[in-house]
Amino acid sequence: MQETPKGSRLHIAIFGRRNAGKSSLINALTNQDIALVSDVPGTTTDPVYKAMEILPIGPVMIIDTAGIDDVGDLGALRIERTMQVLNKADLAVVVIEPEQGLTEFEQTLVKEIRKRSLPIAGVVNKSDVMSASSDTIAGWSTTLDLPLINISAKTGQGIEELKRLIIKLAPDNWEGPPVIGDLVSPGDTVVLVVPIDLAAPKGRLILPQVQTIRDLLDNDACAVVVKERELKEALDGLKKPPRLVVTDSQEFMKVGADTPPGVMLTSFSILMARHKGDLETLVTGAKAIEALKPGDKVLISEGCTHHRQADDIGRVKIPRWLRQAVGGELDFEWVSGGTFPPDLAKYKLIIHCGACMLNRREMLYRLAMAREAEVPIVNYGLLIAQVHGILHRALAPFPLAQMILED
Repeated sequence: MQETPKGSRLHIAIFGRRNAGKSSLINALTNQDIALVSDVPGTTTDPVYKAMEILPIGPVMIIDTAGIDDVGDLGALRIERTMQVLNKADLAVVVIEPEQGLTEFEQTLVKEIRKRSLPIAGVVNKSDVMSASSDTIAGWSTTLDLPLINISAKTGQGIEELKRLIIKLAPDNWEGPPVIGDLVSPGDTVVLVVPIDLAAPKGRLILPQVQTIRDLLDNDACAVVVKERELKEALDGLKKPPRLVVTDSQEFMKVGADTPPGVMLTSFSILMARHKGDLETLVTGAKAIEALKPGDKVLISEGCTHHRQADDIGRVKIPRWLRQAVGGELDFEWVSGGTFPPDLAKYKLIIHCGACMLNRREMLYRLAMAREAEVPIVNYGLLIAQVHGILHRALAPFPLAQMILED
């Protein structure tokens, strides 16, 4: 359970005012003392993430947040970070503290959550020391148009009921489309091309490669894993052609040359574009590369803060390929990790990584921001295929996306 990637977990965010008992609720849900609890308001200053498992959902990520009623300049920054959590949450839990009752803070928060179409679980905490009457809770429930559970994070009262509600509210489609499972049938062979170079992590495969292998096994298909230099020999050794060849995007040219025309070809990054986001939106972004001109401003967004190599894909290779494509210099800006600029209008193109470290909700939010700003967005794999003239072939498993490219 602890090895499940952060981006592959249902994200459950806990919101409420300072000292409402959010951290105590985290400890009760996880049955561990993982969140710092204090009677001093404002103990939690930044979002805190804790991995756990809630059956039958499976691995989840619980997010503790700072109080929505924080004060001062620093408090305003904390509230801003709290509200940013809504962009990655799949489900929200709103905690009400009975002594102060229902306030404008909770009402405004619930409105913001509903704007994002997130399921909401509401709780009234601290029933062990200051229980609100059933009539009072019913009134708050009516005002919020939200069922409320009376709980005590300290004694455990109502915690199991809250877990059952979370299970009931968890969205069915939060994981998105399969990585590759719906593209194969039982018994199919898929060849995966995995380069082992300076950028490859020592002793392991990168997350998209691992997820692809696991999805193939879950769907009773056969995964053949080779390096790019061994691909041709591996294909020649198969009794029948594979259903699909999936490559690291940086090896598109060599792999495309070695893969027979009748065999479908794509990349791990393109699989992730569909799994974590919206493939059609990103294909439209790939087409926009043709409209770039020297001097245009381009944003490159990396979802993690990995150690960069001398020939880093996002900092060196992609800028070089784009300069060659447009025939001149471009004005590049980079962001990484959880940072994504709110003002996108100044960019002519946004280039995003494969988002393997982000959850689907956050990636969809970023795509929506780009669409609202009317700025095309593309991911690494689609861009690489486009600038090397192989994108149409790389989209063969996805006819709708291929049609968008042809339009």
